[in-house]
Amino acid sequence: MRVLVVEDETGMASVLRRGLVEAGFAVDVAVTGEDGLWFATEQDYDVVVLDLGLPAMDGLTLLRRLRETGRWVPVLLLTARDGVQDRVSGLDVGADDYLTKPFAFAELLARLRALMRRGSRERPAVLAVGDLRLDPASRHVSRAGTVVRLRPKEFALLEAFMRAPGQVLTRTDLLGHVWDSSFESDSNLIEVYVLSLRSKIDRPFGRASLQTVRGVGYTITDDRAPD
Repeated sequence: MRVLVVEDETGMASVLRRGLVEAGFAVDVAVTGEDGLWFATEQDYDVVVLDLGLPAMDGLTLLRRLRETGRWVPVLLLTARDGVQDRVSGLDVGADDYLTKPFAFAELLARLRALMRRGSRERPAVLAVGDLRLDPASRHVSRAGTVVRLRPKEFALLEAFMRAPGQVLTRTDLLGHVWDSSFESDSNLIEVYVLSLRSKIDRPFGRASLQTVRGVGYTITDDRAPD
């Protein structure tokens, strides 16, 4: 397994490299954000260990640019204990996990093994279906560049659809994603919210991306006409 460590503190970088090599990993080390981005885009890694507190190009910038290139290698952030907002920001732009310094090396290894089991599947920070965009972090929705304002449950329902484009979601699926277990499953609230969503994301734009699959459920697709 191949690991990239991006850490500017030479002592910490040395400890990480030595420990990972002893655990059987092949390890590359970058001490600047610029070098880390080059390594991560030019080479294939099973996981990246990224310190957020880098000089010049910081860890958040590196991570954002890495995801923008379409690289979905799992990333474990290393952060200061009081860097709560940094951790939140890092997770929002595409990190997979984090550890606060100081940490136990055994925990680092366990987290790396867990990330490697997930693999490099695509995990975009902003969801897109055609020209419809949804940002879970900022709770921003737009269609063809026009802002669409949704109520919280409408947003949650749309997010459920956009995380499974082209798949048919049943009423049970949607209830499980958006409402808690005490919700009455025989209610027609799903239908009401679907109609409300259509009135905001489809009809004003002359579109029909949110479709009913009769007797099964609903699905969202890119309904733009081909070029």
